[in-house]
Amino acid sequence: MMKGFGANIVKHRVGFLVLAVFLGWAPGAHGQKEPQYTQYMYNIGSFNPAYVGTVETAEIIGLYRAQWIDIEGAPRTIRAGANLPFKNEVMGLGINVVSDNLGPVSQTYADVSYSYQVNLTDATKLSFGMDAGGSFLNVDFSKGTFENPGEPLNLDRINRFYATIGAGAFLYGDNWYLGASIPNFLTEGVYNDEVASVIEEKIQFNFIGGYVFNLSDDLLFKPAFLINTLSGAALNSNLSANFLISDVVTAGVSYRLDNAISGLAGIQISSGIYVGYSYDYNTNLLGEFNNGSHEIILKFYLGKGGANNNKDKKDKNDKGKTKQIDTPRFF
Repeated sequence: MMKGFGANIVKHRVGFLVLAVFLGWAPGAHGQKEPQYTQYMYNIGSFNPAYVGTVETAEIIGLYRAQWIDIEGAPRTIRAGANLPFKNEVMGLGINVVSDNLGPVSQTYADVSYSYQVNLTDATKLSFGMDAGGSFLNVDFSKGTFENPGEPLNLDRINRFYATIGAGAFLYGDNWYLGASIPNFLTEGVYNDEVASVIEEKIQFNFIGGYVFNLSDDLLFKPAFLINTLSGAALNSNLSANFLISDVVTAGVSYRLDNAISGLAGIQISSGIYVGYSYDYNTNLLGEFNNGSHEIILKFYLGKGGANNNKDKKDKNDKGKTKQIDTPRFF
């Protein structure tokens, strides 16, 4: 995310000036690097590389987020990714490409993840992951009307590439998970006279967790959280509660502390396709200047299991015969 973006670089008409003010001084906004997702609970592989090998079947994910509708130059994010577990059920590979745009600044992140997991008990696994890639930064000063209240601004276009290396851990059972990750350790590599005036890189920590309650044969309930912490910025805390109905329909709400409340809904179109949608309404002063944020996620499952990554298990009844039991992961 842009460093002091509205404070010292850009005034892009009235709409963008409002956006810049909130980016420069809103709690939790300053210096936030990673793109923001409302449907983070269905998009874990984008910010935790340890997750990519824990899924039961290969997944391909597409996501589009339009933030702060009606504010000119507001963030737009497109993500394409894949979680590819190996047949040995130990290792996994992930692919992640994200395009994040804000006013005249655009960044494209691309990385490849690798994960390795071990069995702690029969019911608990711990996965470790790393990712490596890079970020392409582009600043086009021809977009909008610019104003620098201090020194003259160099209006040349900025094009820079910097490497990224991240890591994460993911601890989980059949109905719960906890995770922690750092998207990029190489924060020192982005500073130079031009880039440092536009983007601020600090080490960010992500913490996630969730638990699935089996309320009935056709109803699951999953509370979850995502916390982002960054040096010099307030905690970005997200809480959510989702229901899964008959393994087909998901519905829930999410709350971003001191920022927004969201409604979420999704449907399993077929055994291999899931589509989800969320709408954010800002609960802070920014809500007076925009019509909310929209986010759409599309997931393709390249094998058995559908949206819940169901795992077939054997269980013996009193007569010694076996039967199939579906154990939904729902994450």
